[in-house]
Parts: sequence; C-alpha cells; structure tokens
Amino acid sequence: MPKPILNVLDGQITKRPPIWIMRQAGRYLPEYRELRKKAKNFLHFCYSPELASEATLQPIRRYQFDAAILFSDILVIPDALKQNVRFEEGEGPRLDPVLSLQDLNRLSSTLDLDHLNPVFETIRLVKPQLPPQTTFLGFCGAPWTVASYMIAGKGTPELAPSRLKAYADPDFMAALLDRLEKASISYLIAQFKAGIDAAQIFESFAGALPANLLDLYSFGPISRIIKGVRAEIPSARFIVFCRNAGFHHTSVRAKTGANAVALDWAVDENWAREAIQKQGAVQGHLDPLLLVQGGDRLKQRAETILEAFASGPHIFNLGHGIVPETSPDHVEQLLRIVRG
Repeated sequence: MPKPILNVLDGQITKRPPIWIMRQAGRYLPEYRELRKKAKNFLHFCYSPELASEATLQPIRRYQFDAAILFSDILVIPDALKQNVRFEEGEGPRLDPVLSLQDLNRLSSTLDLDHLNPVFETIRLVKPQLPPQTTFLGFCGAPWTVASYMIAGKGTPELAPSRLKAYADPDFMAALLDRLEKASISYLIAQFKAGIDAAQIFESFAGALPANLLDLYSFGPISRIIKGVRAEIPSARFIVFCRNAGFHHTSVRAKTGANAVALDWAVDENWAREAIQKQGAVQGHLDPLLLVQGGDRLKQRAETILEAFASGPHIFNLGHGIVPETSPDHVEQLLRIVRG
C-alpha cells in the first residue's frame, strides 16, 4: 500500500497533504502521562523498548497520523559517546560539559551501538504494528544542535556558550562536530536497518548561527550525514528542520540533500511556496500555540496554509513541537480541517 508521506518526499502532489506533528507522542496525551509514570526517569523511558514503542504508537491509535515518529531523544548520541547525560524533573537535560579537546578525548571515539540497541528494538517492535500506509520516521539531532547541549551542559538562550567556544577554539568545535557527524551516520544507518522508512534531522538552533557560519557548522555536517547514510542506504529519504533559519531555508535542500524542507511558524507560506516548494517538498508550519487556541483562529490559519501549498508537495505539520497545554480535541479539529 502506498505511504502518502513517502510519496510527498518523492515529490508527488496529493489532493490533501498527509499530516503528522512534531512531539506527537507527548504530555498533551493523558495516556502518555500515565505511561510516563512507569519509567524511573526520561532516559529509562527512551531505553525501555516496551514503553517507548507504546509511546510511539499511542498517537497513531488515537489520530491515525500519516507518520509515526520514533520515541527517543536527540541526546542519546552523547549518552552513547559516554558523556554523562541525565534528565532532571522540571529542569530538562543536564550533561557534564565538554569544553576542550582533552574533554572530548575522554569520551568514546565511536558510537556505542550496543548501548543504543534498546532504541533499535523499539523500532523492531513498532514496525509490524503500524498500518501499512503509515510512514515510520526515525530522527537525530543535527551536530550543531547536539553540540550546544554537550558544551553548555543544558539548553541555553541564544547558544552563547557554543558560539563563544566556536570563536575561541575552532579546532575543538570542528573535532566535536566531526565526532557527532560520524556518530549520527552510524545511528541513522542502524535505524534504517531496524525498520524506519525515512528520517528527520532536527537543527533546532539553526537561528543561533550567524549567516557566515551556517555552512560550516550546520549545512555542511547535515549534508555529510545524509551522504554517509545514503552510501549504505541509497533509498534513504530525509526531512531537514532548520528552525529559525529565515531566508536561509532556501538553501537547505541544495546544501544538505534533503527531500523535504521543514518550515518553522515564522516563515511566510507565500514566499516559501515560490522560493522553496517549487524545488520540492515542504513540511509545516502551523504555530503550535494556535493548536492550544483551537476554534476559528486555528481553522482560518490551517486553511490558509493548506491553500498556499496546495499546488506542490506538502506535509502538514507544526512549526515546532506540540506543547503540553494542547487539548487533544484541538488536534482532532486540526485533522478534520486538513483531511477535509
């Protein structure tokens, strides 16, 4: 049976776009909140195949989205490189900072795929339970985004620690990004071999980079990841999400090899239709807070996006992840709008 999202990634135009939403397995769902209580911490949740597979499948059962996305986290890569990674309740991720080549050399030089075997087991558990038309998406964080956590030890406003480190010690930054690039290739190849159909690369902090560093620290590493995966999995399809990249969204496809360019909510859809969609598929880009609002405002904005991208290949999604305050009823409303 055809998978609509794979068709769009191949450049096909559909009467109504397929839909999935970032962070669709998450705290806005009451069944997720109950499931989360069974894990002692978030990393334990990610590394428990029975729990992670259930989290992956919950939004598919409830909403029949056109894609399931693997339940995991971008920070499993530094964890599998032997950096101390932990998630503290109410505070988010915390890592022991890596600030020099000496710190980096204390980590593993290659990704410990055995450590990540629970993630691949989750894929193997989910795959046979998906409807035949549902695309299974894997993912990883882009090296610049993951490096920002590894350097600062947590999320930081405007990524000041990472930007300062890039200016002060470019050799260290190059070595760290190279380590993450190679690790990401290994990780994604293993995901494809376990059963995913396509992957999204999350460059959540593209907007923190000055324009003159985008190629060096973002587009270049992502391009090499995609090429590296396709060297072993030639059919691998990719969505690349460079959040807050602004005008530079126009460069994402050509400079990374992405099949689809994911758009954040700040992008003007009429501009994106002419500047980006005419070259291939786009994904996005409803403001997640409109899904919190619901009602007429949600309907008007969703219909505007649908109309703007109707003449080209489009996957409907949010411009970032769904937030916990979202009513599940509003997600149902959005699905009715998108599916007509």
